[in-house]
Amino acid sequence: MTETVERYIGTSVPRKEDAALLTGKAMWTDNIKLPGMLHFALLRSPMAHAKVKSVDVSAALSQPGVVAAFTGEDFVDDFAVGVPCGWIVTEDMKIPDHWPLARGEVNHVGDGVALVVAEDRYMARDALEYIEVEYEELPAVVDVEAAMEDGSPLVHEEFGTNECYVWPMAVGDVDEAFANADVVVEGRYIQQRLIPSAIEPRGVVVNPDPVNGGFTVYTSTQVPHFVRDVLSGMCGVPAHKVRVVAPDVGGGFGSKLNVYAEEALALAVSRKLGVPVKWIEDRSENHIATIHGRGQIQNISVAATSEGKVLGMKVDLTADMGAYLQILTPGIAIFGAFTYPGLYDFGAYSFSCTGVFTNLTPTDAYRGAGRSEAAYAHERIMDDLARELGMDAAEVRLINLIEPFDEPRTVASGVQYDSGDYERCMRKALEIVDYDGVREEQKRRRESDGVMQIGIGIGNFTESGGLSPSKVAAAVGLGGAGWEAATVRMLASGVVEVVTGTSPHGQGHETAWAQIAADALGVSPDDVEVLHGDTAIAPFGRDTYGSRSLPVGGVAVHLAGGKVVEKARRIAAHMLEAAEDDIEFEGGTFSVAGSPDRRVSIRSVAGEAFLGVNLPEGMEPNLTADHHFDPPNFTWPFGTHICVVEVDTETGKVTIPKYVAVDDCGPIVNPEIVNGQLHGGIAQGIGQALYEEAVYDEDGNPLTSTWLDYMVPGAPEMPNFTLDQTTTPSPTNPMGVKGIGESGAIGSSPAVMNAVIDALSHLGVTHMDMPASPMKVWRAIEDTKG
Repeated sequence: MTETVERYIGTSVPRKEDAALLTGKAMWTDNIKLPGMLHFALLRSPMAHAKVKSVDVSAALSQPGVVAAFTGEDFVDDFAVGVPCGWIVTEDMKIPDHWPLARGEVNHVGDGVALVVAEDRYMARDALEYIEVEYEELPAVVDVEAAMEDGSPLVHEEFGTNECYVWPMAVGDVDEAFANADVVVEGRYIQQRLIPSAIEPRGVVVNPDPVNGGFTVYTSTQVPHFVRDVLSGMCGVPAHKVRVVAPDVGGGFGSKLNVYAEEALALAVSRKLGVPVKWIEDRSENHIATIHGRGQIQNISVAATSEGKVLGMKVDLTADMGAYLQILTPGIAIFGAFTYPGLYDFGAYSFSCTGVFTNLTPTDAYRGAGRSEAAYAHERIMDDLARELGMDAAEVRLINLIEPFDEPRTVASGVQYDSGDYERCMRKALEIVDYDGVREEQKRRRESDGVMQIGIGIGNFTESGGLSPSKVAAAVGLGGAGWEAATVRMLASGVVEVVTGTSPHGQGHETAWAQIAADALGVSPDDVEVLHGDTAIAPFGRDTYGSRSLPVGGVAVHLAGGKVVEKARRIAAHMLEAAEDDIEFEGGTFSVAGSPDRRVSIRSVAGEAFLGVNLPEGMEPNLTADHHFDPPNFTWPFGTHICVVEVDTETGKVTIPKYVAVDDCGPIVNPEIVNGQLHGGIAQGIGQALYEEAVYDEDGNPLTSTWLDYMVPGAPEMPNFTLDQTTTPSPTNPMGVKGIGESGAIGSSPAVMNAVIDALSHLGVTHMDMPASPMKVWRAIEDTKG
């Protein structure tokens, strides 16, 4: 009788992380308390653009509990360089100085001007009121199109222009495609600025080590290895003397994929004073000092036949950089260049992006960065094309889908998608949502001229996950490598330790990586401990972002586990006095082929490896292995999201009675974790479509500086999600996995907006920009009445 071997990949193993999170035992950055620790607070510019004539901190120094106060000039010798940009998209890209505290000029509301160090944060904040700053206000520019007009105020006068870069690309004969088209449809869509709004604002604690001259940096970050390397370069401290720890991190969504001024200031202040220091961001600071997402104007056109077959596409973006370039700012819009063709099969494509400086908070990565914006544009234009031709929105998509493929194929943007079966995925979503039934109900409501109208919208998408192969990163000017590292070791006790270079902040790596290691080694996930987020424990790593954790970091764990098994196989063969080729491994046990009674467990092998006595000649003791995985290509998860909305035509209120998402992320390690990632991503996409927008007045003053003004949706605003999957393994890695972390945020916003416009199209509404607030919807309806 064959024994059943338990497998954990593909099952919803309960998350190891949740017990601490749910019982208040998590360790957030603000929970860290060190002996003698001081706190600092920043005085931030109330003006979007001004010369700083003078800063006087003397009165602040006399306030209770204040220990020190500093201006930008006090740090001239502390920073070799300013906050760096890591994505150089063109050779002539303009990069302004970005010092942690302003030196002579502020360029957006929230720019740091001075800081106060005190015994607690409240004393530090109170003392900020006593700092006297003389500003000479300068004209500000907040609109990207206005910033490119002649005579516009200049954000950085030394450049003589607000243009940061122009990045073009073209594949195929675009002019011929448009000349031969029966119809050309043009769209102009706005990607409004978004505030990432992680539940835990940023924070940092720096503890100096007087013995070795190093520093331990605790910071709420997605990228501890990036922080180590950047702080080393900025502050002139050797990288091996900078230990960075990411404790429990309360969300990131790309906003913590950065190295910020406050982290550098914390190290510099700690070095000056020789004591631990802490800075914790408040929510109002978060809205102006942490990066914003999106911020683009998208001009897109498609050429098609009268039957709806797309022949070519043109995309022209204007991307808002904000006042400075953070680590990935200039590359975010360009990253989407490769996915504007979506799931559709055509041969001619051109793309151009102009990066523009404004006097606003810098933009950077936000969940789905670049890919979400691309999906929104190509799905909006597909609906516009369908309306132009009098075709159904689903029909025009189905006739343009790329045929199924299981090996890499080159697409319109010139990149290679790894595998896909897009029609199967889309038809499954159409069936689950009852597309024809919704259309029939829509027809009935329109005929009755009722107040409550319904619409249905589709969001097809793919994204470049598994960010990123090192050679590809270098080719597009992205500094740094794209590999990921893992160490797997089985201790003499049989307990397995996994050290990963990824740095989770809600993704469930402690659980999923334990499942991967457990299946590789034939043990229980309960016997696997995953170590992460500490550069002293995991010195090699490229961290967590870009849907890369599983297809790069998880695969590294899988491959390191395989190396452990192969070493154990050699030891088992030696212990069983058998040829290595005759040794079989299943369910944590090695046995001799044809002699199943001759067996030894991998735990016993680990004990033997630890003792080091009875090992093959020349073999090192212990069962441990490293693997650094650099994928040959991105992975390309994809999906179809379909949203049904109900619109009150008297008030403009939009509700979502039905939302269906069918995603394909390759084989799934933990279904519940996948569902959780999708829930969060879809919620953020719905937030962009219906609620969220960072708004400024013409002088660059933020009008959404608190959650009273910036509408983050909560659970009551969310529908129930119906989730399903198809499975198309990726050939780019041995697990076939693709990643899921950003998919929900990519497919959702176009599905929702297409549904809103579809609900009102019979009234003459054919366009609306996000967010589709009740007022905006109501006005769109009223505008059709003449």
